[in-house]
Amino acid sequence: MKRRKSREYALQILFQIDLQGKRINGKELEEFWADKQEGEDIKEFTEDLVNGTVNRLDEIDSTIENVAKNWLIKRMAVVDRNILRFAAYEILYRNDIPSAVTINEAIEIAKKFSSKDSASFINGILDRLAKEAGKA
Repeated sequence: MKRRKSREYALQILFQIDLQGKRINGKELEEFWADKQEGEDIKEFTEDLVNGTVNRLDEIDSTIENVAKNWLIKRMAVVDRNILRFAAYEILYRNDIPSAVTINEAIEIAKKFSSKDSASFINGILDRLAKEAGKA
């Protein structure tokens, strides 16, 4: 459950970055955490997801577009594309997390924060991504 909370926080931060069109700095991260009573493990995993995603954003977006038949990343709902982004980061670069766990977590977060159709949309894209990456 701790990692789910981290993923939800990562979504919030990535959403903010996406809308503002800029990276988030250390001071902004401090402000984000200021009203949250979370342990270091949650903060560390959240910031790893955010930094890893942002540092590889072009590659991640390209990979998502390659597996999302007939979809451009910029045309996806903001929440959906940012769930896809951090989940793609996990699948592609975090070998310590099984892709099935990442996909399940992304689906549950989509159910909570996005539209009713988003969960199946995200599931389909991440499943294809994991298979093409040899991690399914």
